[in-house]
Amino acid sequence: MVHRLPRLRPEELPRDLVELKERVARLPEPYRQQLEPLVARVVDSTIRRRRILQLVQEALGQLRLDVKYLMFDLEATRRERDAYRRQLEESEGK
Repeated sequence: MVHRLPRLRPEELPRDLVELKERVARLPEPYRQQLEPLVARVVDSTIRRRRILQLVQEALGQLRLDVKYLMFDLEATRRERDAYRRQLEESEGK
């Protein structure tokens, strides 16, 4: 059974993991066959974690933007309420 490690750009993986892949690739065949599947699983889980982290960061960015819009809407609503109260008080006072 031949396991191939995923081909990725080096900047997509931590430097230590790239170095580990390179060292495993230079091992004699029996050792390489034993270690390549393990390294491939670590690479896959690292990529998956990185994608999850990216999704979480994007979701947090969107949440921050949504909160800013909500705060703006809340302040605008408060200003409108205060303006209507003043109008009502002025019209009742006449």
